[in-house]
Amino acid sequence: IQVIAVESPVRSHASDGLAVLEASKHLHLEKAPADSMAGFQKVVSAARSKGLLLQVGYMWRYNPGIVAALEAGRQGWLGNIYMVRANIGNQLAANRRPEWAEFSGGVMFELGGHVIDPMVRLMGRPRSVTPTLHKDGAYPDNLKDNTFAILEWEKAIGTVQSSTLEPGSSRYRSFEVHGTNGHAVVRPIEQPLLTIELEKAAGPYKAGSQNIEFPPYKRFVDDMIDLAAAVRGERKLRTSYDEDLLVQEVLLRCSGMYS
Repeated sequence: IQVIAVESPVRSHASDGLAVLEASKHLHLEKAPADSMAGFQKVVSAARSKGLLLQVGYMWRYNPGIVAALEAGRQGWLGNIYMVRANIGNQLAANRRPEWAEFSGGVMFELGGHVIDPMVRLMGRPRSVTPTLHKDGAYPDNLKDNTFAILEWEKAIGTVQSSTLEPGSSRYRSFEVHGTNGHAVVRPIEQPLLTIELEKAAGPYKAGSQNIEFPPYKRFVDDMIDLAAAVRGERKLRTSYDEDLLVQEVLLRCSGMYS
């Protein structure tokens, strides 16, 4: 056995992941990789010291629509980025609310990481994060079920919205990158449809608006292909230890759980 995937309760992710690394196995660790910064730092430190692979299971890291939107942003095809927006919600069954209420960040901590991940890997560490965490559903629990976060960089703003109260939520999940030369909008995220709208042609895209469709996409298939290739030494993983640490930091800050 060369690789072990951990998908235990979130409260156990860090300890279970650390056990895998201490056994000298490569690790795929489901999100959120820990419920604290210190817990995940121990995991990353163990992976570094042993030279082992660590892949965190954010489900859209290999989504072709989000990958293409990030490429457009990184290559400068959108101009100077001034806004990144994302929405991810669901309509959570009442019997699952106590499970999600375990952590004070609520739905932002449970779901928000999937869109915070690409946002942070594109934009880097925000200089400030302002979370707004409401419990607005009419349920006898304390789940923060209606949440919003504002992220600020030197010359850009990001927003993340996540709620458990949203009917038809899959149609409204979105990831958007806005720049001075145009926009890259992924909506829906599954099956991804990317709309690119540019003032001036850039990269492979013409001026004006165009919709980019992709072959059928299934979560985690490409993640496992990439992990296997990295184990064989054919290429590096798409995301580094330091990027994973930064995503964890910003997720906790957006969830009001950073310390």
